Amino acid sequence: MDKAAYKLINDILTALNDKQFVGGIFFDSEKAFDCVRHILLAKMKYYGMKGVLYMLIKSYLEDCYQRVKFNNKLSSWVRINIGVPQGSVLGPLLFLIHVNDLPSSIPYTLASGNSSITLFADDTSVITNDLNLIKLEQNLNKNFRIIINWFNSNFLSLNLDKTHYMQFLTKHKTSTELNIEYDTKKIIQTNSVKFLGITVDNTLSWKQHIDSVIPKLNKACFIIRRLKLYLSDNALKMV
Repeated sequence: MDKAAYKLINDILTALNDKQFVGGIFFDSEKAFDCVRHILLAKMKYYGMKGVLYMLIKSYLEDCYQRVKFNNKLSSWVRINIGVPQGSVLGPLLFLIHVNDLPSSIPYTLASGNSSITLFADDTSVITNDLNLIKLEQNLNKNFRIIINWFNSNFLSLNLDKTHYMQFLTKHKTSTELNIEYDTKKIIQTNSVKFLGITVDNTLSWKQHIDSVIPKLNKACFIIRRLKLYLSDNALKMV
């Protein structure tokens, strides 16, 4: 996650230092792990996975059943055709394999170096930069449509109401409203977004992130101070 966050911030800062306009779209996946279909197995074969390991993963995904217990009554068993088990060690890895080919879906911008995708589990963002603001808007819309089509083709669902666009700026510049839309659905422009566990604002000031972390640190410090009366120094270091 640290490498993904570093890549995201570095891509933005590099473009700003080159005096380019920078915009980012932050996608919100709906029930990402539940939507993964077993075309994942075909992708694993394509990446060269075979033999015992492939058969082990196949048995892990296929022929799984579930039922519901409610008021001490059980439903009948139903076969699961989609999804990977959540809360498992393999879950995030299998999801990453499933979305691994997403960056190659926009080669025309990646080849020219003015777009980059950051993936980590079900967090997806695309950062686009250009010296021309109109071209930036055009490329953001192109990338947005291509990524939505990729999600649809791979049986994944996006929550467009929680998918946001943000224009990154230096402190002395003002934001320009751009029209980023898909099928008449306009994406909300925001000044900050939570991504990879950090709050990113459009000037990379980190003020909002710091403000969100301070109460958590204060709570942790309070707990440690109270525990100091009952635990040894070595035990406190493990808290």
